[in-house]
Amino acid sequence: MADTVLYEVSDGLATITLNRPDAMNALNVETKVALRDALRAAGADRVVRAVLLTATGRAFCVGQDLKEHVALSGEAGGGPAMSTVREHYNPIVTAITTMPKPVVAGINGVAAGAGAGFAFACDYRVAADTAAFNTSFVGVALTADSGASWTLPRLIGRSRAADLLLFPRTVPAQEAYELGIVNRLVPAADLAAEAAAVARGLAEGPTVAYAAVKASLAYGQEHSLVETLAKEDELQTLAGASEDHRIAVEAFLKKEKPRYLGR
Repeated sequence: MADTVLYEVSDGLATITLNRPDAMNALNVETKVALRDALRAAGADRVVRAVLLTATGRAFCVGQDLKEHVALSGEAGGGPAMSTVREHYNPIVTAITTMPKPVVAGINGVAAGAGAGFAFACDYRVAADTAAFNTSFVGVALTADSGASWTLPRLIGRSRAADLLLFPRTVPAQEAYELGIVNRLVPAADLAAEAAAVARGLAEGPTVAYAAVKASLAYGQEHSLVETLAKEDELQTLAGASEDHRIAVEAFLKKEKPRYLGR
């Protein structure tokens, strides 16, 4: 991986850290490629049972590196700069949302533009009380990308999502928590430890069941109740056949804490 994205796997947890603190983790091409590849690696690695996406410095990610964007756009605008949605943002969000394991965002500071989109795409968001969110897209005369037009309405409803996308503003952590963007709000000094604890707890849990929950939530958003009930039946059959389910039942009968294997 590039120095701008750190990747570490320990005890089933892959920690992916955006590491351009001097640029507030703005997304240049090097960073986008490294993040995309790190997420794909985590998704494909059978040893990895959960992922923590976080960042160094005072920002989570302020989105596109606009200096590089201007340089790549040229005088006529567009050009290679606009292919980043197809080549980088879409694969990053797809990797987060489709991998069969939970992804936790540890949001240490401002998450703006695509940085906010990546946070929205994660399965669970732990934020420092100093964090903030800003969609920011129309502020530079662009539309939503990084999946924000799909994920944000599902987090907070279409009306509130339209408000934040059409009239971008900085949403402080407490408001983001009250809106439902953030799942858990903690003091800034505790963010690293709390986010890691949440992600590590998931890495030690029933991985097949987590994958099924993730799949059923995604399916249910786009299908009828009848179709979703059938999907739940299908996924429950898979989870029920897992070794972790057997371990959980045996531990329950023995009144012991289960030790899951992730399969």
